[in-house]
Amino acid sequence: MAMTVHVDIVSAEGELFSGLAEMVFAPAEMGEVGIAPRHAPLVTRMKPGEVRVDLGAEKEPLDIFISGGILEVQPDLVTILADTAVRAEDLDEAAALEAKKEAEKAMKDRASEFEYAKAQSELAEAVAQLRTIQKIRERTSKH
Repeated sequence: MAMTVHVDIVSAEGELFSGLAEMVFAPAEMGEVGIAPRHAPLVTRMKPGEVRVDLGAEKEPLDIFISGGILEVQPDLVTILADTAVRAEDLDEAAALEAKKEAEKAMKDRASEFEYAKAQSELAEAVAQLRTIQKIRERTSKH
């Protein structure tokens, strides 16, 4: 039996996942990190993107989109406190494309630095959602 680590993924809306995993991949602020059982302790901020939880060879990985948050790693526990989180299969590509278009328009029509920064943040989140959808499509088309 492969080694596992307990993973908890929660957001303000509630718990999305709690269980054992063989590996976790997350979008840390400085780049994607891979967390295996017995990983060294770590606390880092996360940027918008895909969290992938490898549940083992017999099961499909769990894909969750997060808009950002905090990742805490202990040798036997990975905790992801997401600002918002959505199971990848529930992402709406049309809504993400519309949000991207609106954010790009708001950046062009900016009235203040605050509005520009907010539009930049919304654009980054929409692009991350679209990237997550694309990654999942590529993985599922290979199977």
